[in-house]
Amino acid sequence: MPSDEKAPVKLSLPLEFQQDIFKELREEDELVLLARGLGLLRIVTNLLHSYDAAGNNLILLLGADERENTWIGEALAEHAAISMSPKARGLSLVNTDVMSVATREKMYAQGGVFSITSRILIVDFLSNLLNPEIVAGIVVLHAERVVATSLEAFILRIYRQKNKSGFLKAFSDSPEPFTSGFSPLSNMMKNLFLQKPSLYPRFHLSVAKSLEGRKKAEVIELEVPMTNAMKDIQLAVLECVEVSISELKKGNSGIEMEDWTLDSALHKNFDTIIRRQLDPVWHRTSFKTRQIVRDLTLLRNILGALLTYDAVNFNRYLDTVLAASQPPPGSNKQTQSPWLFLDSAHTIFETAKRRVYAGKLTNTDLAANPNAVPDSVHPVLEEFPKWALLAEILQEIEQDTYLNPIIYDGSNGSILIMCGDQGTCRQLREYLQTMWVKVEANDDGEENGDDSAPSGSFMMRRRLRNYLAWKREFAKVSNALFSENEKAINGATDQRGGQSSSRGKAPPNKRRRMRGGVTTSGDRSATGALRTAGDRDAHLASLMAELQPTEIENLQKGEIASDPLDDMEDFYELFDMNELVVVHPYEGDMDEHVLEEVKPRYVIMYEPDAAFIRRIEVYRSSHSDRNVKVYFMYYGGSVEEQRYLSAVRREKDAFTKLIRERGNMAITLTAATMDPQESFLRTINTRIAGGGRLAATATPPRVVVDVREFRSSLPSLLHGQSIVLVPCMLTVGDYVLTPQICIERKSVRDLISSFTNGRLFNQVEAMTEHYKSPMLLIEFDANKSFTLEPFADFASASNQGANATPDLQSKLVMLTLAFPRLRIIWSSSPYQTAEIFSELKKLQDEPDPVKAVSLGLEDGEDAEARTFNQLPQDMLRVVPGVNEKNLVRLTLQVGSLFELANMDEEEIVGIVGKVAGRQIWRFFNRSVYDE
Repeated sequence: MPSDEKAPVKLSLPLEFQQDIFKELREEDELVLLARGLGLLRIVTNLLHSYDAAGNNLILLLGADERENTWIGEALAEHAAISMSPKARGLSLVNTDVMSVATREKMYAQGGVFSITSRILIVDFLSNLLNPEIVAGIVVLHAERVVATSLEAFILRIYRQKNKSGFLKAFSDSPEPFTSGFSPLSNMMKNLFLQKPSLYPRFHLSVAKSLEGRKKAEVIELEVPMTNAMKDIQLAVLECVEVSISELKKGNSGIEMEDWTLDSALHKNFDTIIRRQLDPVWHRTSFKTRQIVRDLTLLRNILGALLTYDAVNFNRYLDTVLAASQPPPGSNKQTQSPWLFLDSAHTIFETAKRRVYAGKLTNTDLAANPNAVPDSVHPVLEEFPKWALLAEILQEIEQDTYLNPIIYDGSNGSILIMCGDQGTCRQLREYLQTMWVKVEANDDGEENGDDSAPSGSFMMRRRLRNYLAWKREFAKVSNALFSENEKAINGATDQRGGQSSSRGKAPPNKRRRMRGGVTTSGDRSATGALRTAGDRDAHLASLMAELQPTEIENLQKGEIASDPLDDMEDFYELFDMNELVVVHPYEGDMDEHVLEEVKPRYVIMYEPDAAFIRRIEVYRSSHSDRNVKVYFMYYGGSVEEQRYLSAVRREKDAFTKLIRERGNMAITLTAATMDPQESFLRTINTRIAGGGRLAATATPPRVVVDVREFRSSLPSLLHGQSIVLVPCMLTVGDYVLTPQICIERKSVRDLISSFTNGRLFNQVEAMTEHYKSPMLLIEFDANKSFTLEPFADFASASNQGANATPDLQSKLVMLTLAFPRLRIIWSSSPYQTAEIFSELKKLQDEPDPVKAVSLGLEDGEDAEARTFNQLPQDMLRVVPGVNEKNLVRLTLQVGSLFELANMDEEEIVGIVGKVAGRQIWRFFNRSVYDE
């Protein structure tokens, strides 16, 4: 490393614990596990700048997403401007955008800080485009994602094999993933090739001293009581969840169920945990169990919608749930979700309706009153209690600023309102814009009560009219949908009965095209009907965005119509930060940017978030001259409060477990500090009689790998088997093991889709043409059962008729009959695949990468000319009419997918031929809503 690496630089770490972490990282390699909201990206940015300012360093940043790249790039540029360091070059991105091999090689040679995707970096490492020995160090974000089979672990293994002096730093602010499994922290340290973990929870002495030693922000906690209707709905939903969990336990007695509790069900990953536990036996679970697992996700969504959707939109959401749960014609009610038959379900739907209106709404009323509220309906329009409290807080702030004029202290007089998501932000913006609009005589003749108090009446009445219009159209769509299903079922019945259907037109199931040119299955099951209902509902919702003009919109149109457009510069000016109200969603580390840019004097947390509270603490402690007043709102006794308290408790428990494990992992760490090369023994040449050790070869076995395969974990496991990987752009096969053995790897899902679009036959045909031993590898997930039965869920239950599509086993039989030399390998997991590859390579010659790349290319075609961006190629592969051969022609002669989609049919035919060209043109020029 350069001698000036530790040159002093100006830092922007105002807090003591942040400076301590920075000093530790400059001295040694370690994993930093920080509590959420304590400024992780700020520490990373200062660390990167310290190396960037030293110059002549090649630093790699792994694991950063797009927003984090933006943050770090802007921060490094700001640091360079402030410190005026001539050697600092800022952040450079290396991703899947147009970036050739020559460009990357030139960038690496110049040095700097590079944020690079794992897939590109592993290929550059293996192809020696980037020599790991010249890398000064690697910084890893989101270390919790570095599992044994990840690309990041693969990269770090190669880096540590070839570079012993470069630094390695890892960061994470999610302690929970480090506590699952056996010795999770020590295993993660092995994957990261690190020896020391540093834990910084909120209760860490240094953190507490930094945040509590200075003047604290003034926090006002406001517990908002829910309405009686909201309490009734929440209680009913929780009863449904509890009954569903109880039924799930009864039907699956042999599985660990310690975490299957009502408290755990409130977390986002609860259904994921259950599905992961049931995956190994998923094919043996009953239909009822699978339905309950899906219902738990739906019930959790209903709980969240109760506290975020207004009364009208919540009732509309339940209408779609109820409509989607209705059995299609010809089926029985046993296919419905069990929770819908509970009394609690009736309470949910009826109470939600009473929050919106009283009375009975019929289709006749909807048809008779197209633009008004029917006479039979009395609007109730219950408002969120938080709305009135929010208006009250804003009035209090206004009085406070009037009675206590702002004295400049580094902050603005602006108000920052933080919400859970963009939907809640839009809701609050509309409420704040209309809460003072006076509602006089309405459609039903009723007048607004207190005009002097802010109210959401105007907004709610507008949403009620929109709901009635949506209800009218949704009823039409539902009727058309069920009539279509009935026709499809009747048609299928006629076919099974031996009656011929109409031959002059396509069957009903082909009226809509799915993505990738895959049509829906023959008869629609209940699941198919639900999916179609969701598609139609989403489309209808987008169409209903253009609503009837409201009073405000009419007023605005009138003003605009009379505007002579003179002196328009008077209408444009910068916002006055002292009068600004900013409504913003929580966005993790990006919230720190919002606080620094808005510099609010008042912060209203409309929904609780533990990480943002810590960001407020860090912000206030970092700027001791700024005064911040925080209003913390939450519904008392609600799921919202329970989730917040549970999240805080889970994080604290996770850090406690990690601290305990760290104290007992000294012996385990010795294995992680071993030289990785010691575990990779040299290959024994078994051609010598007895397999003598004296015949150990200096060259390890070699496998040619298609670069697209680096999305999977298999290349990493092959490298762990002491096999050298040669990444290439292969036209034939995915893995070339020997001059005679070529393997096409398929997961079961990929196998099903490849059979559907016919791509697999073309791939096997190419392997059979160029290799003596073509093989099809069918690889299963290590965490799932080694059987094809679970994948029967992908097929429609109606595919059992006489004209049904052959199942997967039949298709495999047909494939082997068509290609007798094809061999099929069944692998239970990528680990098993690596062992199989090692066995297949014994006593065999090594493959020639140049020959493997040249196979399948047309005469005169250069292999290097085929190194295009892979994402558009993958999108083209699922287009009907595109195969591996004409894919090359399209990528060489067409500039982009946009250009291809707008080409004439004659132009496409001239490139790929008449049949394929017509299929491609029809795909891009057919509307899915034209029938």
